[in-house]
Amino acid sequence: MRNQTRVVIKGTLLELSGHQNTYMPGSRQTLQASPEVVRIGIGITLLIYNEIKMENQLVNFSFGTLLLIMVGSWSSLAFISRPLGKKWENFLGISLSLALLALTGSLGSRWLEAGHFPLSNLYESLIFLGWCLTGLQLWVVKLKSGSPLMVAILSPLAMLVTAFASLTLPPEMQEAAPLVPALRSNWLMMHVTVMMCSYATLLAGSLMAVTFLVLTGGQSIALEGDSFGGGEVSQNTIPSTALARQLDNLSYRTLGMGFPLLTIGIISGAVWANEAWGSYWSWDPKETWALITWVVYAIYLHTRITRGWSGKGPALVATLGFVVVWICYLGVNLLGEGLHSYGWFVGGTGS
Repeated sequence: MRNQTRVVIKGTLLELSGHQNTYMPGSRQTLQASPEVVRIGIGITLLIYNEIKMENQLVNFSFGTLLLIMVGSWSSLAFISRPLGKKWENFLGISLSLALLALTGSLGSRWLEAGHFPLSNLYESLIFLGWCLTGLQLWVVKLKSGSPLMVAILSPLAMLVTAFASLTLPPEMQEAAPLVPALRSNWLMMHVTVMMCSYATLLAGSLMAVTFLVLTGGQSIALEGDSFGGGEVSQNTIPSTALARQLDNLSYRTLGMGFPLLTIGIISGAVWANEAWGSYWSWDPKETWALITWVVYAIYLHTRITRGWSGKGPALVATLGFVVVWICYLGVNLLGEGLHSYGWFVGGTGS
C-alpha cells in the first residue's frame, strides 16, 4: 500500500467525520444526513484502497508468473535435449496469458484510478513495457516460432522491468497524478503506446542479438538459409551453430517489426509536438535520441536487406541499438532537461 494514498484516505475520513460538526444543531434534517455523507466518504475511500491493493497484487502475481516462466524455460534449454512438445507449449501459453491478464488488469485498474490512459509517468510506462514484452512472448508461442528460446531470453527482461517499477521506484513516483496541460490530448494514447511497443520489440530483437554474440563468442560463423528463417540447418551442423542461426533469424524478424513502429511513433510525436508546442521538431534531447535510435536500426536493416549481411556484423549494430534504446527511454530523462523531462517525476510521459 502506498504511503501517500494512506495519508489521502486518512485525511478524507477525518475531513468527512469532522464535517458533520459544522452543521447547525437546529436542523434535524441536516443531522440525519451527515452520517450518510460519512458513510459515502468511507465507501469511496475503501473503494480506492481496494483498487490500489488489487493493482499491487496483480503486478506481484505477474512478477511471480514471469519468474516461473523464466525458470521453466531456462531449465528446458539447459537440461532437456529433446523437444518438450505440446504440453510445454500449453504451459507457456497459459502462464504467459495469466501474466498478460494480470498486467492488463493492473493497467485497467490504474486507468480507473487516474481517469486517463495509464502512460503518463515512469511507473506506468514500465508496467506497459512489461505488458508489451509479455504479449510479444505470447504471440511468438502462438506462432510456434522458436518460442522456448525467445521466452527464455525475454522473460527475464519482462520480469526485471516489472520488478523495477513496483519494487525500486519510490512510492511518490508510483502515484497517479493529474495530467499536465500538454498531455491532455488524444495523441497521448496513440503516440506513447506506439513508442512503447517499438521499444519492446527493439529491445527484444537486440537482446537476442546480444545472446547471439555471447553464444558465438563474438566469432564470425557461417549461417545457412535466408534471414527470414526459410532455410534448413544441414545434418552436420553443430547444435550451437543451429541455435545461433535461430537467434539471428529471430532477432532480424523482431527488429524488422520494431523499426516501422518506431518510425510511426516519431512521426506521431512530431505532429503532437506541433499541436502542443508549435513546432514539429525542437531538437529536444528525447527527440534527438529517438532520431539516433532510428538511424542505428536503419543501419542494421540496411546491412541485412541491401548488403545481405548476417551474423556478427548486424548483431554488433543491434547490440549498440540495445544501449541506445535504454538511453532514449530512461537515460535522457535523468538530465532533467528538455520538454520530456517532466515525465519521470510528475504527470508527464516517459516515452
